[in-house]
Amino acid sequence: MKVIAAYLLAVLGGNTTPSAEDIKNILGSVGAEADDDKIELLLSQVKGKDITELIAAGREKLASVPSGGGAAVAVAVAGGADTGATAAAAAPAAAESKKEEKEESEEEDGGLFGLFD
Repeated sequence: MKVIAAYLLAVLGGNTTPSAEDIKNILGSVGAEADDDKIELLLSQVKGKDITELIAAGREKLASVPSGGGAAVAVAVAGGADTGATAAAAAPAAAESKKEEKEESEEEDGGLFGLFD
């Protein structure tokens, strides 16, 4: 993510085609380490592409991703007479589900949110 952020900062600063050195300089200015492999991967994936089109495509993909996790709790609360006990039982399950989703998303963070798969 920091490589993508540095790339976007360079683009916002007016550099339409940031180089690996530009990205390293930005990361170095805040004390972050630059991973050459990730920088080269990003640059190869965005080469010749318009950043606004990439962002628009990413937004479309994110719009189709379900977000939530509170549905199990809401259904449990609405469904029973003893709503306190039901909600209390459903809350840990929802929290565990959300934790698993976060772990999966961290593992899948391969290339600019999968825009180039």
